[in-house]
Amino acid sequence: MHTNLNDSSVSAKSFGPKKMSETSSRKFSLLPTVLVLLLLVLGAVAGLLVRSQQKTALATTTQILSVPSVAVVSPKPSPAASGMPLPAEIKAWVETPIFSRLNGYLKHRYVDIGDNVVAGQLLAEIDTPELRQEYARAQGQLVQAQAALGTAKQYSDRWALLVKSGSVSVQENADKQADFNLKAAAVESARAEVRRLEELLSFNRLTAPFAGTITARNIDSGDLIVAAGGKELFHLAQTRKLRVFVQAPQGMALGFRTGQDAEITVQERPGRVFPAKVVRTAGVMASDSRTLLVELEVDNPKQEILAGSYAQARFTETKAEAALTLPGNTVLFGAEGPRVCVVKEDGQVEVRPVKLGRDFGQMIEVITGVELKDRIIVNPSESFENGSTVSVSVPSTDPKKQ
Repeated sequence: MHTNLNDSSVSAKSFGPKKMSETSSRKFSLLPTVLVLLLLVLGAVAGLLVRSQQKTALATTTQILSVPSVAVVSPKPSPAASGMPLPAEIKAWVETPIFSRLNGYLKHRYVDIGDNVVAGQLLAEIDTPELRQEYARAQGQLVQAQAALGTAKQYSDRWALLVKSGSVSVQENADKQADFNLKAAAVESARAEVRRLEELLSFNRLTAPFAGTITARNIDSGDLIVAAGGKELFHLAQTRKLRVFVQAPQGMALGFRTGQDAEITVQERPGRVFPAKVVRTAGVMASDSRTLLVELEVDNPKQEILAGSYAQARFTETKAEAALTLPGNTVLFGAEGPRVCVVKEDGQVEVRPVKLGRDFGQMIEVITGVELKDRIIVNPSESFENGSTVSVSVPSTDPKKQ
């Protein structure tokens, strides 16, 4: 037993430390290989991550590029209707052409273009020799008829007495009474003809029917005048008060009332504003233009405004609901009519028909079809349709930059 213990101790002393060193050296010799394998695995994982990120980025970029980017604007209220000038036409308060009722020659002319006349003032005289002869003949016929009536009256009175005494028959008396009535009717007819010719002769003096200004004179002394020819001799206009006619758009039609104030400006009087008032409206919309005819009056005591001119009318008291406006490059025009492309909250496009109003140049009035909150695509593509997806860039509100 003693010997075995020694042997075993010798064996442990001889081989134990050597065996342990060999094991440790083997472990240290495998460490580089493990590290290399670990690095390879980490590199492979990193490569896979990079490729995955690149693939994801490529898919995102492809998706972004496949969705068109658009600029949008929102509708704005149109300029206030009360401050918007409307084209107007100025006419004389009263005007009339003056014709001749007689044939003859112009004997005298007393007025010319631009002369101011008063009511009843003599404008011209017409020489009518033929009418004077007719008048003289009518007077002679009246005298003859009156003489015949006197004779008929004597016979009718005498026969009325004789019939009572039975000297004449009732039939003879009736004939005399009938002859008297016939002669009386002839006198009235002749007297009416004389009055008619007197009235006609009075027309040889052309007078002004009202106070105004002679705006046209188409005859001169010695000219032949033919009543049936319809030639205008003079034109008379009253211009100290003027009528102004305005075609107001439908959006303003309900904002007018009698006595409403307005302002008139004319090109030949720069910087001048003439006050006016609404006197009446047509009451119905014109079917061809969908406008309301509004009549105003403006005082013109110094005749600074010329009748027949065009002007601008501004209604300071009109309360009209303002429509919306959009830049002109937001509207698509086609067979379906005007349309706009609206971007909804989810980025989808809605192609919406609209009804247009006035054209302000860069801006167009949109009566129906859009709201203030809508986002309207600028320069929309014809390929856009309902359900198309777009991305919205920075909104633009200045039409000059679009």
